[in-house]
Amino acid sequence: MGWAEAEIGTWALGDPRRARRLVRLMEDLAANPGESIPEASGDWAATKGAYRFYNSEGVRATDIRAEHAVRTIERLASQKRILVIQDTTELDYSSQPAKTGMGYLDWPSHTGLKVHSALAVTVDGVPQGVIHQEVWARDPQERGKKATRHRRPIDQKESQRWLRTCQAIEAQVPEEVTVITVADREADIYELFTQPRRANHELLIRAHHNRRILHEAGRLREAVAQSPSLGAVTTEIPRSRNRPASTVTLTLRAISVALQPPGKAAGPLLTLQVITATEEAPPPGVKAIDWLLLTTLAVTTAEDVIQIVSWYQLRWLVERLHYVLKSGCGIERLQMESRDRIERALAVYCLVAWRHLWLTYEARQNGQAPCTVVLATHQWQALYCTIHRTPTPPPAPPSLQQAVRWIAQLGGFLGRTGDGQPGVKVIWRGLRRLEDIAATWALIHGLPLDSGLVGNG
Repeated sequence: MGWAEAEIGTWALGDPRRARRLVRLMEDLAANPGESIPEASGDWAATKGAYRFYNSEGVRATDIRAEHAVRTIERLASQKRILVIQDTTELDYSSQPAKTGMGYLDWPSHTGLKVHSALAVTVDGVPQGVIHQEVWARDPQERGKKATRHRRPIDQKESQRWLRTCQAIEAQVPEEVTVITVADREADIYELFTQPRRANHELLIRAHHNRRILHEAGRLREAVAQSPSLGAVTTEIPRSRNRPASTVTLTLRAISVALQPPGKAAGPLLTLQVITATEEAPPPGVKAIDWLLLTTLAVTTAEDVIQIVSWYQLRWLVERLHYVLKSGCGIERLQMESRDRIERALAVYCLVAWRHLWLTYEARQNGQAPCTVVLATHQWQALYCTIHRTPTPPPAPPSLQQAVRWIAQLGGFLGRTGDGQPGVKVIWRGLRRLEDIAATWALIHGLPLDSGLVGNG
């Protein structure tokens, strides 16, 4: 069974024909990320089928996302604790003014859609799937009314999405599984902390506001700065727009505080743990890392603090998901004229983006598994022989980690001693080349041409 069929099933969307078309779409896009629909589809019949699928009013993006969420929860069944990482991004279609159903973006002259995703991740950092996603377009009549919107109650603000997502998570994840919601500064919302949660649903949020607390220092930052250092931890920080990938040493501090309601709002005092992770000696010209984290998780030892900081570092995985959607899958380049069609395409592309992200980190964490958990026979044989320049494949398949490094080599990864692990970008490039190489290999050797990568094992 191919991975797409394992993810969706043959009766998804209430129609086996639509399910088969969706499976074909997912496999074509996974093998050819970033290509246009005709290029990814490979022939005119498949291209027409793809456009009919995206244009069909009988196909709902919510149904596609729901099928994937069910599979995601199944993959998490053996986990006692999971991270659910929330983040919001924008799909910018300003260069296509004829599109209908678009709204203004954070840069007000730009138009497009807002997307909020909740990515489920194991505590060792392997993405398991998107269990909730919201898509919306801002009302053009609201452009320029930020001050007015700020005074509205929480249920009338966009920020309500953080609360809704937490509720959606609890509705899906089994009660025996501990959920840790992880989010960046946008989620520093007082109502998020006061919203009722089940006993094993914890929050780990990077603080945006230097809130008032019941402490002689008066504010969060000042109070935690007065607490003694719990030591330092050395960790890898991935590349960002503001700094290169690097190894940094972070000084850790933690304190328990009683958080007061913001402004003149009435509400209960909240007891939270506050953690700071601060880079004491950043490179010249580079802004120091300075994380102020609010959490409902218990903190009793320095090891607890180190663990919580390591979980927060995984937050960037949801940013990588959005990056793959845009740069790898080219979601913002789609020439579709309406919001409904874009939403259907987004639901499909999101599955493909997750699959590439999963492969990247599964190979790092569980790399000793045989590559047959991902690659069909003709694929790993073609991969091996191409990399080693030999006509004869070995009798046994290589490990997943080794196969993924070879795929990355096809995508431009040099694999030098200091290059570390390959990233998702070179892997999706390599998969695109492997698709053609493997198809030729199967044709020459008379092997069955299995469709797409195989399932998750």
